Amino acid sequence: MCSVTNTISIYRKRLIPNECILLKDDIILEANDDYILTKWNTIKPKKDLHHGFSCCYLKEGIKVSKFYREDNSLIYWYCDVVNCEWNENKTVLTTTDLLIDILIYPNGQLKVLDLDELADAADKGLISNTLLKASLRKADALLQEIYAGNFEKYTLPFKDL
Repeated sequence: MCSVTNTISIYRKRLIPNECILLKDDIILEANDDYILTKWNTIKPKKDLHHGFSCCYLKEGIKVSKFYREDNSLIYWYCDVVNCEWNENKTVLTTTDLLIDILIYPNGQLKVLDLDELADAADKGLISNTLLKASLRKADALLQEIYAGNFEKYTLPFKDL
């Protein structure tokens, strides 16, 4: 893994809509063999969402983000199921959004989103069977951690922010 974080470029690839965007304005705060922690402002301004932090867990294929309003109040934790791919020099990371999202609100409420999009992507041939199964397994593993009361381990890199 690169020890100098400014030598890493991160791309976010989406299946629906089909796009691949260089996250050129994201600031890498920490990078190691387990995760990459970034700070960012929204790419497209939204009513509530203003900025946040994201931690991409490279081995688990989970990206945990902390979404904030402009006044720095927490909206929720937003967990993306992703596929992480490095280029051969480990200088470019592409995270492909595998569509399943899990939101955790400050009051503990939990929402699972976009299962319908995953089914649509499968119907349209936008996702391979291998990635479809990986998405479901990664989401299940994360949900099992949340249900067991272990989500805090995913929040540790955010503690000093």
